[in-house]
Amino acid sequence: MSGKVVEGTVANPAGEIERGDDGTLALLRTGIWILIAGVAAALLAATVFGGISRQGPHTNAGWLSLMVAMMCLPFGLMLFALGFAKWLRNRRISAGR
Repeated sequence: MSGKVVEGTVANPAGEIERGDDGTLALLRTGIWILIAGVAAALLAATVFGGISRQGPHTNAGWLSLMVAMMCLPFGLMLFALGFAKWLRNRRISAGR
């Protein structure tokens, strides 16, 4: 490999600058899918698995679904926010060239 790495870019043998894969797309995809799983789990807990009252879900499946939703929603939101921030940064860097 004869490329030179400089601040997230790679110079190919012809001297042209190429952007390397920094994982932005993977963060966005993963964050969106985890958010979808969390929303689905919350909807299932509220509807199919017996509903949620002041004292919590009515069934064991409802409790499990609620726990999955409470794990997936914050983590998916964090991943999506990080991916979105990286996407904005890459867009700003590309506009500055």
